[in-house]
Amino acid sequence: MILKNSMATTIPQSFLKLKQNLEITDYQESTISTRQKSVRGVIEAGITLVDPYSFLTGSYSRQTLIAPLKEADIDIFFVLDPKYYQHYNGQNGNQAGLLDWVKRTLLKTYTKTPDISRNGQAVTIRFDDFVVDVVPGFKRQGGGFLIPNSVNQSWISTDPKKHVEIMSAANKAHNSDLIPLIKMIKAWNKNNSKYFSSFHLEVIALEALNNVTITDFSSGARYFFDKGRTLVAQKNLDPAGYGGDVGSYINTQEKIQEAVAKFQLAYDRAIKAEDYATRGYIKDAVDMWIKIFGDYFPTYG
Repeated sequence: MILKNSMATTIPQSFLKLKQNLEITDYQESTISTRQKSVRGVIEAGITLVDPYSFLTGSYSRQTLIAPLKEADIDIFFVLDPKYYQHYNGQNGNQAGLLDWVKRTLLKTYTKTPDISRNGQAVTIRFDDFVVDVVPGFKRQGGGFLIPNSVNQSWISTDPKKHVEIMSAANKAHNSDLIPLIKMIKAWNKNNSKYFSSFHLEVIALEALNNVTITDFSSGARYFFDKGRTLVAQKNLDPAGYGGDVGSYINTQEKIQEAVAKFQLAYDRAIKAEDYATRGYIKDAVDMWIKIFGDYFPTYG
């Protein structure tokens, strides 16, 4: 991986460059803007929507997406007319049928796109430079939305708009340091073969760092790993109040122990890194942080 900022001589400088290395470029931002507008135009032309029609969701809308863009996905939520719910609920292919119909709508325009497929709760468009997930949904009585789950032919209650509001408010309470720290946590997760779902880690971070002051990113990361050892073994509920346990995929004692072990190793390494830095062994500290965050973290020099 070739990064924009690859070397540093102090720990604060190292974390600043880590923060910068996790950001996508202005050009990529522009590409995302153009592409999502195009996809939204296709859906809006072929499917009847209701207010609020369509909006961006996922890590991009919560501003927690990390570079490189090629490995990221951009989620677009479409609020469909209730008539489609009546058409597909319990008939006409059910939830999978709904997603297949959305896929066919997209294929009318994206005829040469390498891969457009039904994928769980979305239709995934794999462009050459990044992935777009098209998520159809319906307004839910009582608030939030219903989205199709084609895996078990069911409806999932969710509220991605609420997720954005919660993350934005929490980041503001942390003087805009929470989102950069969460991006760093996602770099750690990537260095662990993406063992955890990104949203799961965001939820753990929201809980672990609630009412905590982030004085610097190194201690903030260490604190997250410390508290995460306990939190990851518990139920981590959807902060919007709809989706239940967002960590339900860690569903056996063996998986729980494995998850805790990953937090424990990161915590132990963070403690060592901070100890090295306190004693003036900056290169050793940097090398230890690299073991946590991988190639995103700049080398010493």
